[in-house]
Amino acid sequence: MKTLLSSVFGAVVSARNSMYDRGTFRTHHLAGPVISVGNISVGGAGKTPFVIMLGELLKARGITFNVLSRGYGRQTTGVLLVDGSGSPAQFGDEPILIARKLGVSVIVGEDRYQAGLFAENKFGPVLHVLDDGFQHRRLARDYDIVLVAPEDANDRLLPIGRLRERISSLRRADAVALTVGASIESGCRTLVAQRQGASLADTLPLEGKLVMRVSRGMEPKDVPGKPLAFCAIGRPESFFAQLREARIDLAATKSFRDHHAYKPPDIGVLQQLARAHDANGFVTTEKDAINLGPLAQRLRPLSVVPAVMTLQDAHTVIEQVLAKVTERHDRRAG
Repeated sequence: MKTLLSSVFGAVVSARNSMYDRGTFRTHHLAGPVISVGNISVGGAGKTPFVIMLGELLKARGITFNVLSRGYGRQTTGVLLVDGSGSPAQFGDEPILIARKLGVSVIVGEDRYQAGLFAENKFGPVLHVLDDGFQHRRLARDYDIVLVAPEDANDRLLPIGRLRERISSLRRADAVALTVGASIESGCRTLVAQRQGASLADTLPLEGKLVMRVSRGMEPKDVPGKPLAFCAIGRPESFFAQLREARIDLAATKSFRDHHAYKPPDIGVLQQLARAHDANGFVTTEKDAINLGPLAQRLRPLSVVPAVMTLQDAHTVIEQVLAKVTERHDRRAG
């Protein structure tokens, strides 16, 4: 049954893309240029850390921009300007994290075109970074960056696998960011990154693309000895593997569904698990800290570990992207 559903899903996605390609479905342009950051799989490819890294590179160049996001998991609807001190129920966990880390305007909306119009009416036609935008084709973009993790190369379409689209869809991207990081099988990040990156590049349709190579890591600080590690992210095993690579001796691990909104019973489960494994504290991600909210006070000591993404040859790559964005936007405006 799942095989049949996967085939149907693939056919529907292909038909929808074809309608956009032929102009049957309209795309809508904003006054400001748009850089889209997306992926072809469900969660875990590192879109949010990449958006934050891209934002930091743009800020270093003095470029004014905002971020347009769906606000996945929020309980509100419509277009909203994110308040970094707000709750995930209002805005979604990842938009709050982006707003806090970058200190720029983040606008959420199911329709990213409407979110962009709101942003331009309020702040003017500056550069827009479209978060998780590869499949949101209603909003036209000047540049498409798609993140691909090593697991994607051999994955299958939903609901059997995690792919939102076939690998062949990368042909419509301008740049493919090959993300590598901790491996469950190895403790040597450098060798694993080299092997994964080379293997991944060999299996993807990259002709004519700018290939970005990004590495994913973390900055663990003040982590208690023998902690209980827990998270609710797309690929929790990667987080646990990165902690082990950092030579943190984990007492136990616990994962929840991506974007999980923590409730008091979850805290009880974590406390009980910590006692059962003689854990000396807890360690989790920044995204989870947002979803914990005030409940984090009940998990002590708790270390919140920031995710870090590094772009190889960042200066040259960003200059190439910005040059192409400027060229296309000027051509359209003229």
